[in-house]
Parts: sequence; C-alpha cells; structure tokens
Amino acid sequence: MAKKIGVILSGCGVYDGSEIHEAVITLLAIDRAGAEAVCMAPDIDQMHVVNHLTGDVAEGESRNVLVESARIARGNIQNLAEAAAGDIDALILPGGFGAAKNLCDFAVKGPDCAVNPDVARLIREMFAAKKPVAAVCIAPAILSQVLGADNVPHQLTIGTDKGTAEALGKMGSSHVQCPARDFIVDESIKLVSTPAYMSAGSIAEAAEGIEKTVQALINLID
Repeated sequence: MAKKIGVILSGCGVYDGSEIHEAVITLLAIDRAGAEAVCMAPDIDQMHVVNHLTGDVAEGESRNVLVESARIARGNIQNLAEAAAGDIDALILPGGFGAAKNLCDFAVKGPDCAVNPDVARLIREMFAAKKPVAAVCIAPAILSQVLGADNVPHQLTIGTDKGTAEALGKMGSSHVQCPARDFIVDESIKLVSTPAYMSAGSIAEAAEGIEKTVQALINLID
C-alpha cells in the first residue's frame, strides 16, 4: 500500500499563501516516489490578500485558505481540522508567506508568533507518534515555535538568512546553514528541512532540495 504523505497548504500564491512552485514540486516528488499526497488546509480567512502583479495588499478583499489551497490540490483537499496523525505516514509543509501569515503569524510577530491550533495539534500528534515531518522554505518557523514551546531539542534550516535564523534560535531551534539544493535531517526526531526559495535563485535549485527532502522524509517512515 502506498505511503500517505500529508501536505499542509496555506493558500495559493507566494505572497499570501503557499509558494506554488514549492507546493507543486512537493506533490510531484511524492507521486514520483510512489507515495500518495493527502492535501489539507485550515478553513480560515487569509491574513490578507496580495495582488501578485503589483505586490500590494488588495484592500477590502478576503479569501479563505482552504478554498484557495484547493486550487493547487485540484479540489482534492480536506479541512485540516479533520486530519489526524493516524491517517497519514508523514507530513510536509511547503513554504510561501502563507506559512508565516496564515498557518502562524511569524511574518508579523517573529519569535513571539503563535501557530494555528490545528496546525500545531497535527504537528504534535505526528511527533508523538514518532512519524516524520518536513518543512520547506519559511515553514520551519512553524516547527520551531511548536517544538520550542514543548522544549524539544531539534535542528533545522531556513538556509543562510542570518536574521531569520536568529529568530528561530530564540524559539528554541538549533539552526544549520544549508544551500537550496540540499537539506537537513534531525534523525533524533525525524525532522527534515530545506531552504527552497529562502535562498534558491531558480526553480531548478528549489526543486533539487525539495525532491531530496521528500525522499528523505519517505525514507524515515517506519
């Protein structure tokens, strides 16, 4: 039976949701590895809507994270509130500002951020069950807050950005610098992370790191 990999999406679009390249590469890598992607997202409003042509906030507009994420998942997606660790074998969180705006508020509050309750719940369920978890791009900030709050020692990466790495350190992470084409594994808690567009200069760079990360994640499944 194919392994089931949960994929938490945060909307659709790099500035206010999931980074679409990262999300699609993740889904493709899961499929190519012979596993099954199980897409999920919280049924909440986005922090705001950004016009991706201009980069400006679209004042007065509102979008739902689950509805927008369904665009990437081709409609095959579930409400994160209904997801449980017992239904999947591993979990991965693609990046994009939605991870730092909708799944948590790291983009606004930095190391004082809070994580969406259902996101935090599922992550904690996965670690409690000793099932592997991966995070891409800025999404390691979510894991940093959850694991830091639980006083769980861990290593992860967001690449080479000093300011972001210092913020993660304040939340309890041991940060490891890493190029976009590579990844970091903390085997003690089955945690994998890769910088992707935090440092990638091209889609090829981001893809190489994400593909390696997905394979490492699957290899950690018991």
